[in-house]
Amino acid sequence: MILIQEILISEEIVTEHFACHLTRCKGACCIEGDYGAPVETSELTIMKDILDKVKPYLPSASVSKIEKDGFYTYNDETKGHETALMPDGACVFMGRDEIGITFCGIEKAYNDGNTEWKKPVSCHMYPVRAVHNKASGFKSLNYDQWDICSSACTNGDKQQIKIYEFVKDALIRKYGAEFYNELEAAAVHYNKEKQD
Repeated sequence: MILIQEILISEEIVTEHFACHLTRCKGACCIEGDYGAPVETSELTIMKDILDKVKPYLPSASVSKIEKDGFYTYNDETKGHETALMPDGACVFMGRDEIGITFCGIEKAYNDGNTEWKKPVSCHMYPVRAVHNKASGFKSLNYDQWDICSSACTNGDKQQIKIYEFVKDALIRKYGAEFYNELEAAAVHYNKEKQD
């Protein structure tokens, strides 16, 4: 583990390669799994405020689901909020393009300049997951290794992109540039030590 600003970072984040390969996986992480994407409490208000700008980017079934049941749920197991899911397990904010690759409706609205908020930070940081044990105050960043992302591992290895480099923008968004710079320096040192 690497300690940066009182956050423990698993070594895989600085040693393993990763770069999404959407033409291979088709964005399966927006569909697979038992839970929605983690959403911070502070993000709920933002999501509510931009909802009308995001709905035009969503399938009609997703809009109906959101209007009937809401766009998030509370998970008793994880003690946190997460995006609501469609009956087939897909995130309510997920759409598909003409060749079947998933997209995030929030991010699409952002890319078109219709919102100033990209998407939940947990999605932006994936495959890195932030863990915060509120009882102990313990914080960590872990690599969420998942077989559906095998093509991303192969692609990252081919391009020589480490996980922390792949999620650079998200880490800066969440923790700031100083945090990322410290992590980058620690990663370079850690990998050099391993080679030596």
